[in-house]
Amino acid sequence: MHKRTLQIAIGISLLIAFMSSEASEPYSYKKTSTVIGSMKNHTVKKNESLIELARRYGLGYHEIVTANPGLDAFVPGEGKSVNIPTTWILPDTGSYDGIVINLSEMRLYFFSRQSSDAVRTFPIGIGSEGNETPVGVFSIVEKKEKPAWYVPESIRKEKPELPLVVPPGPDNPLGSHAMRLSARSILIHGTNRPYAVGRKASHGCIRMYPEDIPKLFQLVPKGAKVTIIRQPVKVGLLDEKVYLEVHKDKDANTHYFNEAVRLLIRNDLYKKVDKEKMLSVLRDKKGFPVDISK
Repeated sequence: MHKRTLQIAIGISLLIAFMSSEASEPYSYKKTSTVIGSMKNHTVKKNESLIELARRYGLGYHEIVTANPGLDAFVPGEGKSVNIPTTWILPDTGSYDGIVINLSEMRLYFFSRQSSDAVRTFPIGIGSEGNETPVGVFSIVEKKEKPAWYVPESIRKEKPELPLVVPPGPDNPLGSHAMRLSARSILIHGTNRPYAVGRKASHGCIRMYPEDIPKLFQLVPKGAKVTIIRQPVKVGLLDEKVYLEVHKDKDANTHYFNEAVRLLIRNDLYKKVDKEKMLSVLRDKKGFPVDISK
């Protein structure tokens, strides 16, 4: 009886999360308007944490924490005002096709061939130090619902108590759906540890919230292109205004100032920029787009 009640409670909580997440709606964009979404604000209610707010608004842990320096992630404080950074500059990939993953922001973008101006975006967890998610161009070679987890030998050496195979179910770290990349050891999958989304905590795979992975799984066809990049600095346009987005990424071999200037010059935007605003954004690295126009 207790087990059945627990299953019902988990099901209800997942349903609520599925319904309340704002990550599932498509955003429209143009080549001349590459900033999507909008900033929001949330007043903390009793017992709310930044972690649950991140999931509610379709954000990862690092996104909401970086956007709210000075607030405790677990006990931000009732009545406190929280920035909800649900706005992003599209990654610079030359063309938009299939899945684009930017490791620097721990975020996945999906561009559907059925709509040339629509994109969906989801927060993700990525590889930890020493188990970094690889950069490159891949494809989806396999899709599975209710996947079993065949525990890699490298992980079993770390945790010898693990079985050879973990069957589908609540203890399976792959969650409800999994998509294998042409880099065979890398999967895009759900998770039984949703608090790890927005963190570097996997052995290289890309983790998604339990309520997000079924949506992406349904949208992405087998053979879809997957481009994985590391882009801590992004530049975009919206309504003729120039925006700059900068992420803290110690794994990126990037000179932030030089990269920002390079992107602005390449896109013929440098003359439109307020240099003091640009330097402030580069210094703060809050992880969301900021208007730096003159």
